[in-house]
Amino acid sequence: MNIRVGNLTIDFIEFYNRSKHAVVLGRSTVKAWATHRWHMIAICCVLTAFSGHMFADDPPAPPVGPVGQFLTITSPIDDRVLARVSEVALDLEQRARREERPGILILEIRPGTSQYHQVHALARLLTSNQLAGLKTVAWIPETVTGPNVLVALACQEIVMQPDAELGDFGRGQDVEPDDEQLILAIAQKRTNPLVSTALVKSMIDPQVQLWRVRIQSGEGKVETRAATRDEVDTLRQTGAIIEKAEVIKEAGVLGTYRGSTARDLEILVSQIANTRPDVAGLYHLPREALREPVDDEKVQKARLIRVTGVINTLQESFLERQIDRSLRAGAEIIVFEIDSPGGELMASINLSQAIANLDEHHVRTVAYVPREALSGAAIIALGCDEIYMHPTAKLGDAGPIEVRPGMPFERAPEKILSVLRTELKTMAEHKGRPVALCEAMADRSLKVFQATNRDSGRVTYMSEAELNQAAGEWIQGPQVREANGELLLTVEGKRAHELQLAERPVSDLDELKLRLGLPANYRLSPVQKNWVDTTVFILNHPAIVILLFIVAIGSLYIELHFPTGMFGILSVVCFVIFFWSKFLGGTAGWLEILLFALGAGCLALELFVIPGFGVFGLSGILLMLASLVMASQSWGNIEPFQDLRQLGYNLGTFMAAIVACMALALALSRVLPHTPLFESMILSPPGQAPDIHEPRLSPSLLGEDVVTASPLLGQRGEAVSLLRPAGKAKIDNRMVDVISEGPFIPEGSAIEIVQVSGNRIVVRKLG
Repeated sequence: MNIRVGNLTIDFIEFYNRSKHAVVLGRSTVKAWATHRWHMIAICCVLTAFSGHMFADDPPAPPVGPVGQFLTITSPIDDRVLARVSEVALDLEQRARREERPGILILEIRPGTSQYHQVHALARLLTSNQLAGLKTVAWIPETVTGPNVLVALACQEIVMQPDAELGDFGRGQDVEPDDEQLILAIAQKRTNPLVSTALVKSMIDPQVQLWRVRIQSGEGKVETRAATRDEVDTLRQTGAIIEKAEVIKEAGVLGTYRGSTARDLEILVSQIANTRPDVAGLYHLPREALREPVDDEKVQKARLIRVTGVINTLQESFLERQIDRSLRAGAEIIVFEIDSPGGELMASINLSQAIANLDEHHVRTVAYVPREALSGAAIIALGCDEIYMHPTAKLGDAGPIEVRPGMPFERAPEKILSVLRTELKTMAEHKGRPVALCEAMADRSLKVFQATNRDSGRVTYMSEAELNQAAGEWIQGPQVREANGELLLTVEGKRAHELQLAERPVSDLDELKLRLGLPANYRLSPVQKNWVDTTVFILNHPAIVILLFIVAIGSLYIELHFPTGMFGILSVVCFVIFFWSKFLGGTAGWLEILLFALGAGCLALELFVIPGFGVFGLSGILLMLASLVMASQSWGNIEPFQDLRQLGYNLGTFMAAIVACMALALALSRVLPHTPLFESMILSPPGQAPDIHEPRLSPSLLGEDVVTASPLLGQRGEAVSLLRPAGKAKIDNRMVDVISEGPFIPEGSAIEIVQVSGNRIVVRKLG
């Protein structure tokens, strides 16, 4: 029977049996109260009763992880690089000693050319007692050859990308004897037990043949080492028991070793990894260790972009413009302050991808969540390199839903969920976050478990499918309570940090600046809207869109009946403003503009070139209407019925504008004939003065298209311009706009009026 006393567990039976012999009290041993068994029961009861008071203020100390720092070593290595490494290493060692935590310095070594004496100075620093309190690790993400290899060999451990290579000090050329001595001097210190003198010689001299031997030592132990051919012969002569010997580099081959191969051979490389976050995970470092220390002489440029409200196509286009402005301003850090309940799925995915791809511009992206980043906003946050949250802020709940008019929300079809899970998986792998947890934000049925790597002890979070595919590499642990197969994953700031989704929480922007390495007095001001952004948001409001259509169509209607040019220009300006606002709003492109121009051209041909109303006129109207609809919404949304919902809404907007234009036309037909301003614009027949008491509008303005019994019929005149088919003619000593009945009529030809319809005068050539 066990009794729990505070943080202690007492096996009562064992304690009782031992009490029959002796109990240690202080330094003296006395006979136990062997016959007083009831005394023991009373003691245990008293201890249990007082355990809450005894241990209430002594909770178990949580495990403390190491403190680490990444630092990139660029070429050429010189005194400035040496001073930089020394400064960062000493600061890290002091911090580790102050916090009583192990310190790990990870040097990312990039390819390049340096001088041997400079590289040797850095290698001596890394192997000196000055940095004895730190573990030094070389991270090789791509092939490194030449003198820079010595920096990697001076570190205590080497981590390589599987396809990267390391070695070939001379790059195909002989290494100077003095330089060779410097290299071997570092190798002989055996800072890294997987780096031997024989291995280093094979990197220096291509003619060295390298062997891998397994030697049986005392007490049945087996030792694996790299050795030259001469060393293998010496081992055999001394009677060493060699279980296995194999050649791993032939003579005449450059001494370079691939990461995956070296790991399998148990030489040179202790671990392999694909990305920086993977390296950080191997050593249980927080993601903030990935950040390079800030050079005091150079303050990084940072910009703040606020993501608020509902995420839609208009917001997506606006935020992309803000990102472009930040890049043009030379920003090295972009902080996205996200406070949003989400929005459209495609807009959120597009923004997340745009942010994730900023690493191509060497821009560090940070998501700051002061209150909530849910649904689509959570997807945007996952596209950032780092996520900082307020302790009580919420992140997650990115499941797609299907919205139907008059019906409650429904879960989206599986094909939509599959697309979203693929995007979340890609984003998680890109940014080094647990894939299963990111997928659990969208898939409520997914169960996620804590997993521990069997070899390295690294902790992450995986689904059952991932654990099964790992083939025993990961040990399954307890299930994550927020991803239990019933609810979409939603976590607060502290919990997000525990699950490796976010960094340690921050209380406000000031603390965030300190965590980002920005000076306390640095002004992290948001990127402001300019007049273009404000105008685009105003012009995309439904009421303004309807007003633009009313003005555009109404002006075109007036221009057709009162040809002054002024209203035609106003109509064109309205349509240009409409397409400009939609273009910057992200819903229109050059296709829509070209379709509208083609439609307008077809309609113009029908009105001014081809008599009657037929194929060109109908095609022009349909093309213009299609371009307007296409320019008013985004297409290809993966949300169910999203395109249809937007299409219905936009068609409703157009119908409202058309109805308003019809009402306007009816009002104009009654008002304009009595307006002195438009009286002179009415085309009057030659020799007839307009009667101001009668309407000047043609029947076509009233919706009719009939031929009137006009005094102009039958009159003759002369074409003063080429009629192709429209042009000018002189009739009764007055200039009149006319249209040819059939073929083109040359200038100076005699003509006769054969039809008058409103202001449209049709003529034919005489003779």
